[in-house]
Amino acid sequence: MEIIPAIDLIDGKCVRLTQGDYNQKKEYASDPLQIAKQFEAAGIRRLHLVDLDGAKVKRIVNRDVVERICGETSLRVDFGGGVQSDEDIELAFQLGVSQVTGGSIAVKNPELFAKWLDVYGGDRLILGADARDRKIAISGWQETTGMDLISFIGEYHAKGVKYVICTDVAKDGLLQGPSLELYTEIMEEIPEIRLIASGGVASMHDLQELEKAGVYGAIVGKAFYEGRISLAELSTFTQN
Repeated sequence: MEIIPAIDLIDGKCVRLTQGDYNQKKEYASDPLQIAKQFEAAGIRRLHLVDLDGAKVKRIVNRDVVERICGETSLRVDFGGGVQSDEDIELAFQLGVSQVTGGSIAVKNPELFAKWLDVYGGDRLILGADARDRKIAISGWQETTGMDLISFIGEYHAKGVKYVICTDVAKDGLLQGPSLELYTEIMEEIPEIRLIASGGVASMHDLQELEKAGVYGAIVGKAFYEGRISLAELSTFTQN
């Protein structure tokens, strides 16, 4: 299983929100590049990078930080937040990201997302499937649709999606453990999907349980920043 630490950006700084609430923001570092270099030095290969400013205004905002992290580390960056147009996805790849995550766009403009799949392929595009009570949540989780999570993933897998980041909104930022039952069910229904679990990871035990569930990767955010999981522990995990 891949360990994928997260860096969320607001005003060029590394922050975390609780359950996607911009009013529940905590700043952890003024220079996200230094955090990214710590991950790289620990042997971590991937990074989940989110432009929260971009997600709010629906265009890439923190481009300088994204470019620096991609250019000055060897991390394979998957990037999301504000990618709503052909221009933005082209810009993201020009900045050096390896993959782009599309969530709301896959719901609101499925034709454009399908076009991106054709143009860039399933290896460079990640489906963001965020859910509240197993229904897809979009627009920074402010809006819950009537779309069933597993059906949504299955339909896009049939169209060529290989990677999915799935966040259970109810778990995000609370350090109460991930939605193991949900992820297990997704893997049983769509075993070929490369599922990246996001939200709720609070301990090394959580990561071990996710690995047992068969997920491809696990995103670690608040647990690292709050000292629940150390960089040394993450480093050990990457060597197993």
